[in-house]
Amino acid sequence: MNTDAQGPVIVEIEDITAPARFQHLPDALAALWDALCVLPVSEFQAGAFKYFLTRPNAADQVRYFLDLDGRLDLTLRLADRLHRVSVHPAPQEPPGNPPPTPTGRSR
Repeated sequence: MNTDAQGPVIVEIEDITAPARFQHLPDALAALWDALCVLPVSEFQAGAFKYFLTRPNAADQVRYFLDLDGRLDLTLRLADRLHRVSVHPAPQEPPGNPPPTPTGRSR
C-alpha cells in the first residue's frame, strides 16, 4: 500500500498539541511520536505508542484504520486525565489561483 498517495492527514493530541496537517502519513506519525516523547508518559504507554507509531509498517496499519473507520483515535493518560490522540484525513483544500504571470513575459 502506498501511504503517501492517499492524501494529507491531520494529527492532534487533545489539549496538548494543536491540530497539524501533514501531506504524508509517515511524517504525521513521526511528529506524533516526537510530541509523545517529551510528555511524562508511563513506560507501558511509551512502549505501546512506540510500537504503534514507529514500527516499519506503522503507516500501512494506520492507513488501514483510516480506510476502515475514517479516523484513528487512541487514548493517552496523563496526570489522571485521558487525552485523545487522533489521526484523520485532512479536508480538501480549495484550489488556489495560479501564480500571476510576470508583466511583459509570456509563458
